[in-house]
Amino acid sequence: MLYPELFKSMEAVRWNMAADIPWDEFDGSKLSDEQAYTIKMNAITEWAALPATEMFLRDNRDDSDFCAFMSVWFFEEQKHSLVLIEYLRRFRPELVPTEEELHKVRFEFDPAPALETLMLHFCGEVRLNHWYRRAADWHTEPVVKAIYKIVAQDEARHAGAYLRYMKRALAHRGQDFGQQARLAFSKIGVLMASAHRTAQALHPTNLHVNKQLFPNDTVQSQLPSPGWLENWLDHQICFDKEWEGKVSSRILHNLSLLFDTTFNTVQDLNRYRKGLLRNEPSLA
Repeated sequence: MLYPELFKSMEAVRWNMAADIPWDEFDGSKLSDEQAYTIKMNAITEWAALPATEMFLRDNRDDSDFCAFMSVWFFEEQKHSLVLIEYLRRFRPELVPTEEELHKVRFEFDPAPALETLMLHFCGEVRLNHWYRRAADWHTEPVVKAIYKIVAQDEARHAGAYLRYMKRALAHRGQDFGQQARLAFSKIGVLMASAHRTAQALHPTNLHVNKQLFPNDTVQSQLPSPGWLENWLDHQICFDKEWEGKVSSRILHNLSLLFDTTFNTVQDLNRYRKGLLRNEPSLA
């Protein structure tokens, strides 16, 4: 089992909201209304770990190890929402999300292949780590800069934990399951490493997850300002092609290590995926 080791390692580096956030360094002159509003949107987005956890538990009922790890992931993700809400409560109380606003992002996600969802969330954590690093650079108020740096580190650790479960999948339950995992990981990897070619931000909270609610079936669509994410990325934290390239490089690097194959470009990964389909047509 991976859960006991992951619990121990994450417990050892877990930060304390009272002791590790430099609340006394707040400088209101360095927080604009524009910046404060994005904190609210991030807080609500992080709350969506709740329906994501419900999805993971439902779709991985046969994997108690992974479901146990969800207790750690869910706790830390909800803590991200909580620390951002606490920041607003202290310094911009008029922007604290209402319970109704938080509850709106809790809706059911359609069942999906567990291996593809695992890879999707690995990539999502990699991307979020980079988004929050840019947010820390964009913000000018010291306390929230520190918060974004801390949660960015958490997201990187979460990506590492998901990667551990991906490695396990390649060797677990026999060769057929391993091949299914390779195909699932390479398929989603091609999608998530190609964000520079898409108009929308490729993150789990910005993807359609419930056919009956379409088109209002993304987490972002349920926020008070559904279009805020693109503006945040393009015009505020300026997540440009260079930063998208860093995300793609991290995804390709980790898949190269995972598959013991070198992927320098998304095209390399896509050729690998097509090769799997040619050799194992039953996986299509």
